Amino acid sequence: MPQIKLIVGLGNPGSDYAQTRHNAGFWWVDELAKDANASLRHDNKFHGLAAKARLHGSDVWLLEPQTFMNRSGLSVVALAQFYKILPTEILVVHDELDIPAGQIKLKQGGGNGGHNGLKDIQAHLGTPDFWRLRVGIGHPGNKAEVANFVLKPPRKEEFEGIMDVFIKAHHVLPKMLAGDMGGAMQQLHAGVQRPNKPKPE
Repeated sequence: MPQIKLIVGLGNPGSDYAQTRHNAGFWWVDELAKDANASLRHDNKFHGLAAKARLHGSDVWLLEPQTFMNRSGLSVVALAQFYKILPTEILVVHDELDIPAGQIKLKQGGGNGGHNGLKDIQAHLGTPDFWRLRVGIGHPGNKAEVANFVLKPPRKEEFEGIMDVFIKAHHVLPKMLAGDMGGAMQQLHAGVQRPNKPKPE
């Protein structure tokens, strides 16, 4: 199975959006960059913040599109084509309304669930077969309130739940980088929790 060579965090640029639920993907990529002592720097040709990181013995690109959510694909396809990274070697980390805060799921392909970032990435790549790390943020209960909901900060207990699942994600990252996506899914979905993140190599 292909190894993950590009991890994309989805969000909106700017301080107005930094703490909103829609930026959960940015939060995890920020953590990965910190772990690897890598600096996310703006690169015009990739329309985003990018860094090459060394994590768990593997080289991986980190990317945060700065195009606003509904044009995320422009950034993703620019970096992927430049470095000849296949869709199956891409992991997109994003907020997920259909999963409660405090839960996280990994899957490949499928629909976009109305998520504008996923929709645009799929359109630019020409395939839905990239991997998705779906960070639960919960649902407001009313479809009409979704746009407002995702652009607001999570409540304290929701934020803590999101941080908890990031710890789970850190523990399956070595498997994802090694191409063991089946093992990563099994461990992640089993809800294995450990108190500390593994240290990157």
